[in-house]
Amino acid sequence: MDLLKLPSFPILFSFLLFLLMVLTILIKTTKPSSSSKLPPGPWKLPLIGNIPQLLGSTLLHHKLKHLATKHGPLMYLKIGQIPTIIASSPDYAKEIMRTHDLNFSSRPQIIYSQVMVYDYSDIGFCPYGEYWRQVRKIFVQELFNPTRVESIFKPIRKQELFGLVEWIGLNEGLAININDKVSLALCSIISRATCGDKKRVNNEEILYVLMKSVEVSLGFEVADYFPSVSLFSYISRSKPKLLKLRERVSRLFDKVIEEHQVKKSTITSDDNIDEESFEDMFDVLLKYYNNGGNRFSLTLDNIKAIVWDLYSAGIETSTTTIEWAMAELIKNPIIMKKAQEEVREVFNRKGSSNIDETMLSEMTYLISIVKETMRLHPSLPFLIPRESQHDCEINGFVIPAKTRAMVNVWAIARDPKYWTEPESFIPERWFNSSIDSKGNHFEYLPFGAGRRICAGISLGLVNVEFTLALLLYHFNWKLPNGMKHEDFDMIESLGATLKRKNVLHLIPTAYIN
Repeated sequence: MDLLKLPSFPILFSFLLFLLMVLTILIKTTKPSSSSKLPPGPWKLPLIGNIPQLLGSTLLHHKLKHLATKHGPLMYLKIGQIPTIIASSPDYAKEIMRTHDLNFSSRPQIIYSQVMVYDYSDIGFCPYGEYWRQVRKIFVQELFNPTRVESIFKPIRKQELFGLVEWIGLNEGLAININDKVSLALCSIISRATCGDKKRVNNEEILYVLMKSVEVSLGFEVADYFPSVSLFSYISRSKPKLLKLRERVSRLFDKVIEEHQVKKSTITSDDNIDEESFEDMFDVLLKYYNNGGNRFSLTLDNIKAIVWDLYSAGIETSTTTIEWAMAELIKNPIIMKKAQEEVREVFNRKGSSNIDETMLSEMTYLISIVKETMRLHPSLPFLIPRESQHDCEINGFVIPAKTRAMVNVWAIARDPKYWTEPESFIPERWFNSSIDSKGNHFEYLPFGAGRRICAGISLGLVNVEFTLALLLYHFNWKLPNGMKHEDFDMIESLGATLKRKNVLHLIPTAYIN
C-alpha cells in the first residue's frame, strides 16, 4: 500500500510536524533558570507564555500599563520563546538606558528589519558593535552635522513647506487630510536632501511602501517569537510581501545610485566645484562604498538600508506628531488662539516675506505645545526594543542574556507621580521647565536615551515646529460638517506609530494680515 496516497496522510503528516515543532520548542525553552529572581509578571501558559494576555482589541501600551499596576514597574513576560521585560517607570527606564545601557544596546532580530533594512544593516535595528559605531559616526558627523543641516535642509524645508501652504490655500474651504499632505511634504524634504534632484524619486511610491510595509508587519509574526523553529521563518506570512516591497523601493534607490555614480565620474579636478555644497546624503554615503583603502566600507545594500532609515524615521514620527498637535489645538480652541497669536506676532514683526525657521526660538508657547504633544501622544509609545547581551542584575532581579527590554514611554508620560493632571493637554506645564527631550530626564523620552537615542532629534523637532508654525500662521482651522470641538474624538490606533484612529480632516480659511 502506498502511504502517500491515503486521504488521511496530509493530516497525519501535519500532525507529526506539529508534534516535532512542539518538542523542539520544549527542548529549547526547558532550561534550568533562576526564575525566582526574575521580575514579577502575570501567569504564563506552556509554550506560548503570555501571548494570550497581549491579544485582543485593547491597544498594547494600554494593556501593559494596566498589567504594570498589578505586577510592578518592572514586569517579566514570556512572549512565545522570547523573555521580555517591560519598564513602566522613569527609574527602571534609567536602569535600562543608562545604568545598564551598554548591556541593552543591541536590538532583537525580527522579520521586518531582516528584510526591509537588509539583514539589520541600518542604524536603527543593527546589532550593537563596530558597524553600528561607524554608521552612527557618519550620521552625527556627516549626515546631520550643523553645517549640512543649515546648508541643505533649511532651504529645502522652506521651499517644500511653502509649497504645502500654497496647496492648502488653493483648497481653502475644503476638508483636507492633514496626515496625507504633511507626510508628502516631509517626504519631499527628505528626498531632496537625500537624493538631490526632486525628480529623482517618486515620493508617492516611497510613501506607499512605507505604509504597506507597516501594514504587512502588523499583527503576530510567529517567526519573531519562536526563533528556534526555523520552519516558521520559511512559512512566514509577511516575509514574501516585505521582500516584494523592498524590491520596489530598491529599484528607486538603484536608479539614484547609478545617476550619482555617473555624475561623479563626469566631475574632474579642473571643475573647481565646492564639493560639499553639492553633496546630498547619497553622495556622502557613496564615499564609503567598497572603500577598500580605509578601515570602514559600506555595500550598496548597506547604503540603501541607511537611506530607508532616513525615510521611515523622518516621515512617520514627525507627521504623527503634527497631526496630534493639530488635533489637540482643534480640541482646545483657547490654546489654538494663543498659539496663533504668538506665531502671527513673531512672523508679522519680522515681516511675512522673511519667514524662516530661525524665528522658532521666539515662539515659546508653540514649542511648549510640541513638547506637550510628544508627552501625551508619543509617536512611539514603546521605544524600539533593546536586547541584553549578557546576564545582569537590576534592583535584585536577574535579567538573563537575550532578554528583550521594552520601555512604555506612553505609560511613563501619564504617570501622576511625575505629572500633574497627566491626562490633560496643558502646554503651560513646560514654562520654565528644565525637562528636555535629549534623554536626560527619564519621565519624558520621546526620542529615547543612551547610546541608541535618535540620531536626528534636531532635524525632527524643526520639521515639526516649523510646519506647525506655518499652518497656524497662514490659516484658521475648523472641523468639517459642523462638528463641535467638544464632540471631537482623540481615539488612538497603533501602527508603526501611535496615530489617530480616525484620520484628521480640517477645513482651512486663509488668515489675512
